[in-house]
Amino acid sequence: MHGAPGRLLRRITPVTVPVLLAIADAMLVNGVGIGLELGVSVGAAVVLLLRRRFPLLVFLLTLPGLYIGYIWFAPMIGLYTLAARRPGRARLGICAVLLIAAHFFPYPISDFELTDYRENTLVLIDATVTSAAPIALGLLMRTRRELASRVEDLTRSLRREDRLLADRVKTTERARLAREMHDVVAHQVSLISLQAGAVQVSTEDAAARAGARTIRELSVRTLEELRHMVGVLRADGGDAGAAQDLAPQPDLEELPRLIEMSALDVTYEGGVVAGAKGAKTVERAAFRTVQEALTNVRKHAPGARVRIRVDPLDDAVQGEGAVQGEGEGAGRFDGAGESRAGHGLRVEIRNGPPDATATVPALPGGGHGLVGLRERAQSLGGTLEARRTSDGGFVVRAELPYGRVGSDPGEYGAG
Repeated sequence: MHGAPGRLLRRITPVTVPVLLAIADAMLVNGVGIGLELGVSVGAAVVLLLRRRFPLLVFLLTLPGLYIGYIWFAPMIGLYTLAARRPGRARLGICAVLLIAAHFFPYPISDFELTDYRENTLVLIDATVTSAAPIALGLLMRTRRELASRVEDLTRSLRREDRLLADRVKTTERARLAREMHDVVAHQVSLISLQAGAVQVSTEDAAARAGARTIRELSVRTLEELRHMVGVLRADGGDAGAAQDLAPQPDLEELPRLIEMSALDVTYEGGVVAGAKGAKTVERAAFRTVQEALTNVRKHAPGARVRIRVDPLDDAVQGEGAVQGEGEGAGRFDGAGESRAGHGLRVEIRNGPPDATATVPALPGGGHGLVGLRERAQSLGGTLEARRTSDGGFVVRAELPYGRVGSDPGEYGAG
C-alpha cells in the first residue's frame, strides 16, 4: 500500500502484531474462561503497547503472565525490546535471571519438587534458552541498526571526500591554467611593450612617439591586471577575501584615463558620483560597462563617434529580469518584479555608425561581454539595455542601484 494508508499501516503493524500474538498465546494456554491466569496473561499482552517507550517496566509487568499464566510470547517480546533499546549488561543479566526464575518455579510455589532432578534440569535448560534467545536477537538487531547508521555516515563522508578531491583537482587545474596563461600572454604583451618602447626612442615623429607611449602604457597595465587575475586563479581554496584583495578594483575615477587610452573619438559627460555604502561595487560595474562598450566600438564600429554619460540614478529601479532585444548579443533586461527606489548610477554609452573608410580590425570575440554585463547588473539589482539605434549605431544603457550591498558580482572580462 502506498500513500497515507500505507504509512499508517507501516506505523501501527510493529506495535499491534506483538500484542495480538501475545493475546492469542494467552488464550491458547489458558482458554477463554474468565480466571486469574487468563486475566494476568492478557494484561501482560496489553502492556506490550508501551514496550518501546518503557521497555524495562513493560518486561517486569509481563513476568506475572509467565509465572501465573504460563505464557511465553509477552515476556520474550519484552526482553527482546529491552535488549534492542537498553542493552546494559547488568540490566540484561538481571532480567534474564528473573525470566529464568519465573519460568523455572511453578505456580503455586508449593508444587515445586526439589528432588525431581531430571525434570528440574530440563526446565532450567528450557528457561535459559527462552531468556537467551530474545536477548541475542535484540542485540543483533541493535548492532544491525548501528552498522547501518555507520555505513550511512561513511557514505556521506566518502561523498564529502569526493567533493573535496574534485575541488582540489579544480584548484590544481586552475593553477596550471594560470601558469599557462601567464607564460603565453605575458610573453606576448612584454614583446609588445618592448617594441613600443623601441619605437618611442627611435622615431622622430611626435605623433608616433605618443602612440608608442600609449601602447607601452596599455601593455604595462595589461600585465598588471594579468598578474592580478593569475593571483585570483591561483588562490588556494578559492578564498573569496584573498581573491577580492588580488582582483583589480577600478572605479569611475579611472574613466577619463580609460577613455584617453582608448584612441577613440569620445565625448564624456559626467564625473565621479559619490554614493552610499556599496558605491564602490556599483562604480566598478559602471567602469566595466564602459570598458566593454568601448571594446565593442573598436571591434564593430571603427571610426564611430562615442558619447558616454554617467549620471546619478534617482528613479525607481526595477527588479531583475531579461528580455532579448535587437542586434547580436544585445539584450533588454527589464524588471518583472516590484519596483524599489534606490540611488545609484545610470551609465549610457552611445556610438554612431562606423566610418566607411576605416579598416575593421580583425579582433577575436567570444560574444560573452554583454552576457557578463547583464549578470553584473542583475547581481546588483539593476537593468541593462543594449540595442541598435535608428541611425545605424548602438547604445548600451545600464541602471545600477546602490540598494543591494554585500556581494561583489566579480570581474567579468570583455568579450
